[in-house]
Amino acid sequence: MSDIDEQAADYLRSRGVEEPLDTAIILGTGLGKLADTIPDAVVVPFEDIPGFPEVSVSGHTGQVVFGRLEGRRVLILQGRAHYYETGDSGAMRVPIATIARLQPRLLLLTNAAGSVKSDMKPGNLAVIRDHINYSGMNPLIGDQGDGRFVSMTDAYDETTRNRLKRCAMRAGAHMHDGVYMWFSGPSFETPAEVRMAKLLGADLVGMSTVPEVILARRHGLKVGAISIITNLASGIEGATPTHKGTRDMALAATLMLERVIRRFLTEFDYA
Repeated sequence: MSDIDEQAADYLRSRGVEEPLDTAIILGTGLGKLADTIPDAVVVPFEDIPGFPEVSVSGHTGQVVFGRLEGRRVLILQGRAHYYETGDSGAMRVPIATIARLQPRLLLLTNAAGSVKSDMKPGNLAVIRDHINYSGMNPLIGDQGDGRFVSMTDAYDETTRNRLKRCAMRAGAHMHDGVYMWFSGPSFETPAEVRMAKLLGADLVGMSTVPEVILARRHGLKVGAISIITNLASGIEGATPTHKGTRDMALAATLMLERVIRRFLTEFDYA
């Protein structure tokens, strides 16, 4: 950790953020409405927080929201910075380190993803069990010391995955289980790349999340991740994805994701 993330954490504390957090949540494209349901929330724009990145993608508000959701102390990031916006795979370095300073018991990531399998339909959810870093970029490049050699064997906590799937079932949501492949973006994958992803064992493709998981594991955070499947990936049943289409589908599926997260917060064992 660095001085800048301690400054960021101190600033959030001064604005009313309380620790330890029960859960920190990062919301992806079009998924920010969950944070709007928190009563009497503390809302802080990224631009006011030391070291936080600019957010330039539609569907990403770019603010921190703190409060209680289902009785849990929750910090939500409405939006994220992506590699394709900055050319820096560590664009979320300060936000993740700041979250770690606030001692969450879990970091839950969400994203919008394309499906490489025709039976994983747009509008469904998928819990991520592993990832493939196809981009080759790593946010820990340039870090010093042995702590940079982070084990990724159990990057996505198994107990959390199982609980998310149970909560989805109880909430009446269709949740798959899959491997996410990270492409740098911002262009969508080609049909040939999608066929390759499927051959290599991926179920989902997207442009985020993986750098944040690596950074979170660097800080020892427990991680869970959910994708909203917003589209079939390029070439699957003739699909041609667009940003507007992924954003609109994410918005349509937000209520289902909210039901799952609320049930998860209610049932999660914070002991």
